[in-house]
Amino acid sequence: MVEVTVTPQSSLADRPVQIRVRGLSPSQLVTLRAWLKDEQGACFQSRAFFHADEAGEVDPGLHAALGGSYSGVWPMGLFWFLQPDTLFRRLVKRDVAGSPYRVQLEVFDGLCMDTDPREQPLGSCEAERWYVGPGVQRVPIREGRVRGALFLPP
Repeated sequence: MVEVTVTPQSSLADRPVQIRVRGLSPSQLVTLRAWLKDEQGACFQSRAFFHADEAGEVDPGLHAALGGSYSGVWPMGLFWFLQPDTLFRRLVKRDVAGSPYRVQLEVFDGLCMDTDPREQPLGSCEAERWYVGPGVQRVPIREGRVRGALFLPP
């Protein structure tokens, strides 16, 4: 059974996480895909191709991506290289305090350039990426023509 894990599963958006895939065959070629839907429902995704090591594991922090959205060793590459399915969209989080982005991570057998909805992943998991930590207070700022927000730690 193939297992995909993200540690920690819930974290602040600027904190690194560790992604690991276990249960693959040694040297198996796989596609690791990350995707999310923004607050307007637009889909953003990234993918990277890997060969599993001799233990049947993939760790983007140790193993080089062979191609896809990026190549080389990028521990956070699947998060950093998220691209919109629709051109000219930007990933912007408006409700920074109320909800996280929920990033789906999936692993597919072989090279998977375009995800067919009928194709089932070998394994998957979800990561929460928060923009405001627990207890942080958001204070709106309106002074003349200046608009902004002040975030105060607990």
